[in-house]
Amino acid sequence: MVEHRNPRRSAWNRIENALLNVLAVGGVVCIGLVIAAFFFNISLILFKTGSMSPTIPQGSLSVVKRISADEIKVGDVVTVDREEGELPVTHRVIAVHPQRPGEALIEMQGDANPNPDPGPYRVTEVRKVLWSIPGAASTIVWFSDPLILAGLTIGAALLVLWAFWPRKSDLEPASAPSVDPKDQQ
Repeated sequence: MVEHRNPRRSAWNRIENALLNVLAVGGVVCIGLVIAAFFFNISLILFKTGSMSPTIPQGSLSVVKRISADEIKVGDVVTVDREEGELPVTHRVIAVHPQRPGEALIEMQGDANPNPDPGPYRVTEVRKVLWSIPGAASTIVWFSDPLILAGLTIGAALLVLWAFWPRKSDLEPASAPSVDPKDQQ
């Protein structure tokens, strides 16, 4: 008996498999990013101002790595946490004054600013900018909206349900092989 495949179903199976593969790769990428963040002290920061333009324009997303004060060099772009209630500042290091081991006073200035920051920052660690993506901050802010996150969560749950829902072909019993009457003699 020759089995005839439905070409529409076959194309649908290919689309379904491609979609599931893309989702699986996305999941692996997310897991990899979480592992990198945990083991390598990597995180993200968003630029609300243009003080680092044109190097890092307003609305950029930057990947930063936590480093000790002993590793800071002139020319590094770093994020310094300030007193409680104040936002962190990310500017270029223009001077490093080592203090006792593991501590430094650093002077900083934004690339777009005409003057250095008002005073030095006493730090034991900073977050060094590794690279940035201009304009990506708005995308991150959009995805962090609770309604968007809820929609994505529900959508992902529905996709998983759809992927594992029994198909009609899974519910039908396997048919017995057909026997040619001539072979029964």
